Amino acid sequence: MPCAAPKPNSRNLSRRRPRPAKKMTEQAPLPLPPPAPEPLPPPPSGKPTRPPLWARIIEKILVPWIEIKREPTIPPFTLDRPVCYVLENYGLSNTLILDRACREAGLPSPLATLPGDPLGRKRAYIALSRRGGGLWTRPKNRNHSDGLSRLLMAHRLYPDQDVQLVPVSIFVGRAPARQSGWFSVLFSENWALVGRFRRLLAILLNGRDTVVQFSPSVRVWEILGEDLPHERAVRKTSRVLRAHFRRIRAAVIGPDLSTRRLLVDRVLDAEPVRKAIADQARRDGSEYLEAWKKAHGFAWEIAADYSNPVVRSASFALTGFWNRIYDGVDVHHLDSLKQVAPGHEVVYVPCHRSHMDYLLLSYLLYTHGIVPPHIVAGINLNMPVIGSILRRGGAFFIRRSIRGNALYAVVLGEYVAQLVGEGFSIEYFIEGGRSRTGRLLAPKGGMIAMTLKAFLRAPRRPVVFQPVYIGYEKVIEGKSYLDELTGQPKQKETIWALIKGVAEILREHYGKVTVNFGEPVFMDAMLAKNAPDWREQGAESDDKPAWFNDTVDEIAHQIQVNINRAADVNPINLLAVALLSTPKHAMAESDLLAQLALSKKLLAALPYSDRVTVTAKSPEEIIAYGEKIGVLTRRKHPLGDVIGVEGETAVLQSYFRNNSLHLFSAAAWIALCFQNNRRLSRTGLLRLGKTIYPFIQEELFLPWNEDEFAERLSATIDLFIAEGLLSQVSEGDDGYIARGPGQTDEVFRLRAIAHSLQQAFERYFIAITTLVKNGPRTLSAGELETLCHLAAQRLSLLYAPAAPEFFDKSLFRSFIGKLRELKLVWLCPNGKLDFDERLNTWEKDAKLVLSRELRHTITKISPEAVSKVAGNAAP
Repeated sequence: MPCAAPKPNSRNLSRRRPRPAKKMTEQAPLPLPPPAPEPLPPPPSGKPTRPPLWARIIEKILVPWIEIKREPTIPPFTLDRPVCYVLENYGLSNTLILDRACREAGLPSPLATLPGDPLGRKRAYIALSRRGGGLWTRPKNRNHSDGLSRLLMAHRLYPDQDVQLVPVSIFVGRAPARQSGWFSVLFSENWALVGRFRRLLAILLNGRDTVVQFSPSVRVWEILGEDLPHERAVRKTSRVLRAHFRRIRAAVIGPDLSTRRLLVDRVLDAEPVRKAIADQARRDGSEYLEAWKKAHGFAWEIAADYSNPVVRSASFALTGFWNRIYDGVDVHHLDSLKQVAPGHEVVYVPCHRSHMDYLLLSYLLYTHGIVPPHIVAGINLNMPVIGSILRRGGAFFIRRSIRGNALYAVVLGEYVAQLVGEGFSIEYFIEGGRSRTGRLLAPKGGMIAMTLKAFLRAPRRPVVFQPVYIGYEKVIEGKSYLDELTGQPKQKETIWALIKGVAEILREHYGKVTVNFGEPVFMDAMLAKNAPDWREQGAESDDKPAWFNDTVDEIAHQIQVNINRAADVNPINLLAVALLSTPKHAMAESDLLAQLALSKKLLAALPYSDRVTVTAKSPEEIIAYGEKIGVLTRRKHPLGDVIGVEGETAVLQSYFRNNSLHLFSAAAWIALCFQNNRRLSRTGLLRLGKTIYPFIQEELFLPWNEDEFAERLSATIDLFIAEGLLSQVSEGDDGYIARGPGQTDEVFRLRAIAHSLQQAFERYFIAITTLVKNGPRTLSAGELETLCHLAAQRLSLLYAPAAPEFFDKSLFRSFIGKLRELKLVWLCPNGKLDFDERLNTWEKDAKLVLSRELRHTITKISPEAVSKVAGNAAP
């Protein structure tokens, strides 16, 4: 609400352009009402000044049109001292909205008078700027800080004053609602300075989606504590508050957007791109203009064309879509993101399980008052119609491989640098593609390297990587994942395949989805750790510091670790862990109930992380839920019902078991050690655990070091003893731990827990056995990887079926890489792998974990695969 100075001057002040301020000191303050000879008495507490009649009439008219959402719901300040609210802009609607939000929250009214009336206006709010112009004329922004100046001066003159400033941001039409019309999209909140008529339309169309965001307070005496001259204190406070409002606005509705064409022009005008164009013209032997056209085509192919109306419109359509196929979407730890986002360049790095990932994340961020990010998408999604919609929703398209195309790489890098420099949030999947097995894939650092390079070139805003875990109870691509894992080629995305797929999706039901925000990874902290003097070194476009690659790798690894530390354990995960441990993927109902209870006990007693969420359902409710969504089958029997999973559903359950495999790693290792041993010393268990841990850590992105993992193993042993699964035979660190005899219920539960890690250890043994049997300096890394893949595949064909990822080449590749990193194997000059007796010792330790029959089978299969491959390779 525009606030008038004393009547005789209000007309002149509102129309006169502010003159350059004269130099002021504390001895030359701004004009104030004549000071009282005694301290100013406070007015009656909590009694608001009665607003003018016209203001009351407008407020009553607007009541049905406005619904307010406060953020946060609990005000981030106390009421131990008087409150003066600070608005970004003057405006009657802003004042009335603020007054209503305060009344609903039980806060002091902005229409009340501050104690002593230091503003001289019988109000408790100020604004940093005023809109000029009439109802129909174009608005003009005018800085107007008289209220702030009066408040600071009053504290200088009257030391008993102690007011706190509370910045308040108001957004009309920010959060989409289903009842809103499509026309209201045009009048949603943006960066434009709008006039009174447009503001009135925005309230009438979008007033039910009004967000009022209260920020933490600051005492006026803290401002004056810097002992600056009055004029400087006013200017500095105004500048800090405006910067704060810009940060909040950027976090809520996004940076002020340029058009796609202007952004492309800036990319092409950048020095690195101009140099790359010249180099391309020289290589091609063509004119500069021809190379420029090629670069322009690359930039135009890449660039997003973000449109607020399209994003808001898409949110309407997606709301109905989610409600149709999902039972709901649970979101956890979003408040921590809201605390970090203002003032940071946010890079969202979710795990990649489904095409729904980027749609869900953008939708959730938008509906929770955070601007959706620009999303890195594969060029395969740039289909007719769909590609245009995704591009206007913030997607920018990149090619799967840029190797050998120097000009494209420079253009893409510059585009990312422009986004980072302008403060746009970004989203990309560092796994490179969707996981077909349910476990996190090894990260690819290309996009992280581009982000780091862009930041080093212009470190204006600190960068924070926000890991996001997305958990499903069913994935819409489940059938295609099975086909691809069995060797069938990946189907190409087309518009007709998409239409057919959507029709099939709408006929199915996919349970609930959980989105958990993990612990952020701050680039500054990573740089300080790996390159403390990075600010002095700088980063030229063609230079890559020695520490650059290590920093990229560490950031990528920490992101994956933090994604796993934010995992969600849903009913399907728990059912998969239990049922896939049996040969026929079935259990008696009583056994399944006991196994589910044990799994929940392990997760509760030894929490993996404070961000891991676990279903609140009881074991009985979990089974009932599994039957409800069609995952479980029940077979009636006089001796008790049998619960299981069958057919393709059983194979798909390995996907959901792998989602939570890392959470049971310590328990699974202890249980695995007792599969073929009745007694083991605690010291021996911990030694074996520390030996195997580097390989498990690499595969499952575990967060501990070796000593911390040993502590977790020891705590797990104590828990197993408390649960009666193990017993302490003798005391002390070297004391022996024993399991029960025969096929008791306790042994059955241990076997079920151990099964989730057993196949991983079998893979390790296949690799070690194959390498040892062929001898040192015989196999290259690639040859060993191929032999391991064939041996694991044959083992799965001849004996018990294994999970689809059992013979995944990438897992063997990762294991061989870890062997080389630990110097257990190394490359000879001829490119073959060499090793010493330590590998033989590692092989002997496997006797404590794997049965004699299984070791014999693997040993028998490995030479057969070697001879077969050698025969095929002979000229």
